[in-house]
Amino acid sequence: MIQEKLIKDYVEKPMKQYWNYEAYTDLGQKTYKYSDVAERVLKIHELLKYLDIKKGDKISLLGKNSASWAMTYLGVISYGAVVVPILPDFHSNEIHHIVNHSDSKVLFVSEKLWESIDPEAIDVLAVYNMCRLLDYEYKYEKEKPDIEKLFVEKYPNLQAQDINFDDISNEEIVVINYTSGSTGFSKGVMMQANGLAANIRFAWNNMRLDPGDRLVSILPLAHSFGCSFDFLWPFTKGVHVHFLSKMPTPNVLLKAYQDVKPNLILSVPLIIEKVYKKKILPQITQEPVKTMLKLPLTKQLILNKVKKSLTEAFGGNFREIVLGGAPLSKEVADFFRMMKFNLTIGYGMTECGPLISYSNWEKTLPNSCGKVVDTLEIKIDSKNPFKEVGEIMVRGENVMKGYYKNEEATKQAIDSEGWLHTGDLGLLDENNNVFIKGRSKSMILGPSGENIYPEEIESIINNKDFVGESLVISDDKNRLIALIHPDFEQMDALGKTLDEVREIILSLKTEINSELPAYKQISKIELFPNEFEKTPKKNIKRFLYQH
Repeated sequence: MIQEKLIKDYVEKPMKQYWNYEAYTDLGQKTYKYSDVAERVLKIHELLKYLDIKKGDKISLLGKNSASWAMTYLGVISYGAVVVPILPDFHSNEIHHIVNHSDSKVLFVSEKLWESIDPEAIDVLAVYNMCRLLDYEYKYEKEKPDIEKLFVEKYPNLQAQDINFDDISNEEIVVINYTSGSTGFSKGVMMQANGLAANIRFAWNNMRLDPGDRLVSILPLAHSFGCSFDFLWPFTKGVHVHFLSKMPTPNVLLKAYQDVKPNLILSVPLIIEKVYKKKILPQITQEPVKTMLKLPLTKQLILNKVKKSLTEAFGGNFREIVLGGAPLSKEVADFFRMMKFNLTIGYGMTECGPLISYSNWEKTLPNSCGKVVDTLEIKIDSKNPFKEVGEIMVRGENVMKGYYKNEEATKQAIDSEGWLHTGDLGLLDENNNVFIKGRSKSMILGPSGENIYPEEIESIINNKDFVGESLVISDDKNRLIALIHPDFEQMDALGKTLDEVREIILSLKTEINSELPAYKQISKIELFPNEFEKTPKKNIKRFLYQH
């Protein structure tokens, strides 16, 4: 059991220790110090007391990444209530369902998302604007409290030593995180304080951030990856987190990195793949660079130049880029490794809060997503886990308690011996390095019984000209079909018509199949007009597109 307490050691202590440090900035807007965070957290405590919220009551939180979101989250868990983060991309019906299913007593919502709520569809005591804490919006049965007055009476001259939260056990449930997976319906993952503490402790021991460092938060805070590593862990280290409010397109991100010059970058593979395709490929596929990359004497010179340019584009100050949430294209991974770029990819899932494996960029092995973390055991459900692909199973401190009010799903996920069945397929080596092969539910059985992992084929397709994204599925005759959404940005930039791009994409089949064994070759390409619907981790929701 992790000895450090989530609330006392990882929320209260940093507020005292880094009182005058800058904590949060909404990019282009206001900055909050750790002392400001402490003040907002204590005001939330006063509000929850006034509403007669008890320890263990559920509080929903709906909003995009912001300082207000972060401070509200800290206020709820340090009070002893259970926070229910809701992804802002959810449809209004799903939002209403989560608020009600979780038995939430209060909903904090950002002003921009207020219109997505139907007050009559949710059963709560009150709805609050998380940005303007003193405003209530709906279903308020008591007289409106004067939170400022209550706060000043209790803390006339707030000092660091006044921060003294209740000692909440690490065995208590602190978060119910509703997933949005690639295979369908959301479930409420119950995470104990110890699970979050385990993730933070691992980061303390294996990843570097120093007091006063800077970080750009782009991952959804309502998702466990963003919450634990873009927000909670940096807070414990005295780091200044800058929240990006705009859509994280490559251009917007690179501008933010130039402005902030972060010391660590956390992202998802899709963004890095777009940077590679838009910024790097056009350079290395043109002559004379293409020829120079084939010559030993000039290859390293070219790679060093690309690496320097890319490092500067990401702010020039980062120690490492850590990717998670989805597999990284093999072509992209191989090129970054050839450059000796400071990039690595980890593996996790919401049910582990989220981390399962990670190694830093200097130690990670090719095609691996790192070594299993020291708070977990791991095994592969196959006769030979070093050679035969099987389901990845983990057991340990940061595994969820279960799914909220869903005992059947909990039993399906966690067996009688405590092993969590991840649904991911992979291999191990003798040092517990993890090699992901795909999702068990997306795996396709080939005509002669071969296991086909569509992600491997898609990684080849996605790096072709005029391909925005792709999805490989099988039809009723067990043939592989590639659905391709065109890259309209490249089409416009090069002045191509849609008919021209259609012909180019349809003609890619021979080129793609030349890079694949016979049993993995696609039989047909179909153009798909719209972007594929995705989860917050940018995984395509495959179940929506099966024939």
